[in-house]
Amino acid sequence: MGSEPPIASASSAYYLQSFRLYETFSKYYIIGRDKKRTFWRVLKIDRLDCSELDIDEDSATYSENECSDLLKRLDDGNKITGGLKLVTTCYGIIGFVKFLEPYYMLLITKRKKIGEIGGHKIYAITKREMIPIPNPTVRTFMAHSKNENRYKMLLCTVDLTKDFFFSYSYHAMRSLQKNLYDYKTGQHLYKKKCVWNKFLTSEIRNRLGNTLWTVALVHGFFKQVKLSVPGRDFKLTLIARRSRCFAGTRYLKRGVNDKGRVANDVETEQIVSEDPVEGCPTQMSSVVQYRGSVPLFWSQNALGFHKFRPVFSLQAEQHNYEAMVLHFRNLVKRYGKPIVILSLLKTRGKKRAEKTLGATYAKAIASIIDKLPEMNHLRFCRWDLHTHIPIYELQQLGDLAADTLDSTGIFYCQLPPKLWQDGFLNLSYFDKYNGHNSLEDLFNKNGDAGNLEANFTDGGGSCDANENYGVKCMSQKGVLRSNCMDCLDRTNVVQYAYGLAALGRQLHALGFIESPNIDLEDPLAENLMTVYEAMGDTLALQYGGSPAHSKIFADIRGQWRPAIDYQDLITTVKRFCSNAFLDFVRQDAMNVFLGYFRPQQGKQVLWELDSDQRYNVGRSSFKRSLSDSDILSTSNSPMVSTDVMLNPPFSGKVQGSSMNLLGFLADIQTQPSHDQAQGGSTSILAFMPEISTGTRLSPGYMQEDQSLKSDNIYDEETRDASAPSSLFDMDWHSSAANSFVEENERCFSCETIIHRMKGGGYSESFVKWLFHGEALFLRS
Repeated sequence: MGSEPPIASASSAYYLQSFRLYETFSKYYIIGRDKKRTFWRVLKIDRLDCSELDIDEDSATYSENECSDLLKRLDDGNKITGGLKLVTTCYGIIGFVKFLEPYYMLLITKRKKIGEIGGHKIYAITKREMIPIPNPTVRTFMAHSKNENRYKMLLCTVDLTKDFFFSYSYHAMRSLQKNLYDYKTGQHLYKKKCVWNKFLTSEIRNRLGNTLWTVALVHGFFKQVKLSVPGRDFKLTLIARRSRCFAGTRYLKRGVNDKGRVANDVETEQIVSEDPVEGCPTQMSSVVQYRGSVPLFWSQNALGFHKFRPVFSLQAEQHNYEAMVLHFRNLVKRYGKPIVILSLLKTRGKKRAEKTLGATYAKAIASIIDKLPEMNHLRFCRWDLHTHIPIYELQQLGDLAADTLDSTGIFYCQLPPKLWQDGFLNLSYFDKYNGHNSLEDLFNKNGDAGNLEANFTDGGGSCDANENYGVKCMSQKGVLRSNCMDCLDRTNVVQYAYGLAALGRQLHALGFIESPNIDLEDPLAENLMTVYEAMGDTLALQYGGSPAHSKIFADIRGQWRPAIDYQDLITTVKRFCSNAFLDFVRQDAMNVFLGYFRPQQGKQVLWELDSDQRYNVGRSSFKRSLSDSDILSTSNSPMVSTDVMLNPPFSGKVQGSSMNLLGFLADIQTQPSHDQAQGGSTSILAFMPEISTGTRLSPGYMQEDQSLKSDNIYDEETRDASAPSSLFDMDWHSSAANSFVEENERCFSCETIIHRMKGGGYSESFVKWLFHGEALFLRS
């Protein structure tokens, strides 16, 4: 009975995609199968050990009938203790976590398709459950302690149903170019900076030595739409991948850490593809750009305000800018050369902190270029959007983007029919023909990637019987790195301008348009703006706590200026309140979720740590040598105001003060409300009125991919739940989905925080408004 498991490969598409969780008194059994219902695997988890995670994987594979026989025997063998019970259907393991005593298992219990790349489906989570592993009879009082419940609350406030996505067969944490040129599988992928459940999956991956049972979650943004040019349709996919390495909220994560990781680190990829036609080659193209905080040691104190602004602190002496050098070395390793740096920090105006940061940034770049020959590939440009005429901003940025694209190039690939099997792109093809070279090795071997055109020919099918198609490709080498103070609003405008310039070149490479330029009045420009604006709002909510400021986009649409200014003010107030009142809880939640803080019995709990220990995880404390008070009282440092690609000199002595971040919501109620216990919910409504400034909806000619609404994944889930099956439609499978664990152990709502804030003297309407639009908190 059973057989050895097959070796997984891209062509065989052997991935477990659907699971059933069963329980007995002493064990959990997870039954997983592949999409075609060909292979069935069994995972066993011990429930009698309170403090250790004991997982065992059956090395054999089963047919559906063999697996059904196995479950029958398990049920018969456990009759005396209640038999075998079906707990839930699920679609992947998010991970396992331990706080003070028991382990918990996080499962995806509902999913939806949000797009596909090369035939590989991309999913979002629509429901997840957190299930305690030990049997209730062996848990101690610690499992129900106040601190244990609070840690569970913190973990559950990270809303996995919002802005997280994954794929079983496509490496969503990597760009299309990397997936084709440097195809890798297994544990290696979970080390990537964009995999947010690396910590949660570490124990099961290390114990089993594989990743069959887990899914790698990417946090950020994913949007796929169908667009068209005369006579041709294509798919536009916009992906933003947020790094977990120095993740956090706006005022608690700024600048760089000792390892060269920056705050608000986001990789943006724009993919253009045509639908495959049987027997014909398929074309795909992608362009990657990057945003990240200024790689200096600087910070802002959300609770220490000077004239309604957070106190700014900057370390003047930064040890030869070692962290910055590490940061740019990391970028070169990931993207190649050159690194084009576009700083949008203001050079004029009243915000002296921003001007000082920008000037110090320019000085640092000039310093490392002068001292380190390896940094001579850096190209630095200061561009203050506020010094340019608004109507010409996008046109001027488009010219800058075109120059950058001339240096970096774009990725383009024409794939022969033989690479497509059962509608899937075989990602291992390039690995075969590149001899296992890394992307960096390929760049070094072929020289300038912007001008690189490789042709791998291996016969293959074609549209014409007399024609053979090889793989034709061009590569992107280097990247545009853009930033403003927050890397949100102005940065999003620049990324749109760059994306528009890149889209013209992508469509030109595909042969869809004659000229590589797209006019700002073209409907494609409006379509692309809508998608980038949605991405900007999403990333702003994640990092800043409010949607993005969109003055420039609104001006382009010709919306009513007073309404634009009013909405901009509301966004500013929302962002300020979220940063001041909620960032601390959100940061704690992320630190627990990412494993940057690991609770231990007998050790100090997270919310009792001092602010430096609590919020500077992953970053050593530094002496703040410049503060807002210094800047406002005396500002003798020369400011660089040029917008050309220069490295201007900078000198100036700065002194300052220290910053002390205070804790907030120190004792959040952890018990579920009456409504939660009854399965009810609380509606979170906006408090402040919004004035319509004009449509921000997609134009009629930009449509969601209709295949997302009729994807057969719904058929698969329906079949799992109701269709006849020799494995799952047996009358002895009694469901225990709602009896084996209390509801408050599976989910948590921000309702408890709302009750706490009401008790603290805040009005109900203010609290509701404050929580409206929050990014990482579950909404009831």
